[in-house]
Amino acid sequence: MPLEIFDTVTRLVAATIIGMAYGLNRDLHGKATGIRTLGLVALASAVVTIGTIRYLGQHTPVESHPDAMSRVMQGLIQGILTGIGFIGAGVIIREVPGHRVRGLTTAATVWLTASMGIVCGLGQWVLVVTAVVVSGLLLVFGGPLERWLHARLGTGPRNEDLGPRPRDGERDAEY
Repeated sequence: MPLEIFDTVTRLVAATIIGMAYGLNRDLHGKATGIRTLGLVALASAVVTIGTIRYLGQHTPVESHPDAMSRVMQGLIQGILTGIGFIGAGVIIREVPGHRVRGLTTAATVWLTASMGIVCGLGQWVLVVTAVVVSGLLLVFGGPLERWLHARLGTGPRNEDLGPRPRDGERDAEY
C-alpha cells in the first residue's frame, strides 16, 4: 500500500474509532447520541480536512502561498465547528417546570468529536493522543468527581449526568 494511502486510511480510521469511543461513553449514559452518530461526526470532519489538504496540495502551489493555505484551513475548521455546533445545540433540552438544562455534556462531546476528527485529519498525533487521554479521563471521572464535590460542599447545579439533587436527608444512590 503506498504511503499516502496508508496515511489517509490511518487518519480516517483513527478519527472514526475515537468518535465511536466517545459515542460509547454517551451510549453508556443512556444518551441518544451514540456510537454511530459520533463515529460519523469524527469521520466526516476528518474526510473534509484531508480532502481539503489533498485538493490544495494537488491543485494550487500552496508552498508559495502560505497565507492562502492558512486562510483556507481557518475557514475549513471554522465551518466544521460552526456546523457541528448546531448539531450539539439540538441535543440540549431545557425542561421549563424544573428549569433543568440537559444535554450539555453530550453537546460538548459532539463538538469535541468534530475537533478530534479535524486533528486526526491533520495528522497531529501527539495532540490526538493527549486530547484522547485527557478527555477520556474527564468523561469517565468528571461526573463522579463533580458529584463528590457537590455532596461535600452542598452546592452547585445538577445536570443530566449527575441526576436529580437528593432531597434533604437522602443520599445519592451511588454513594
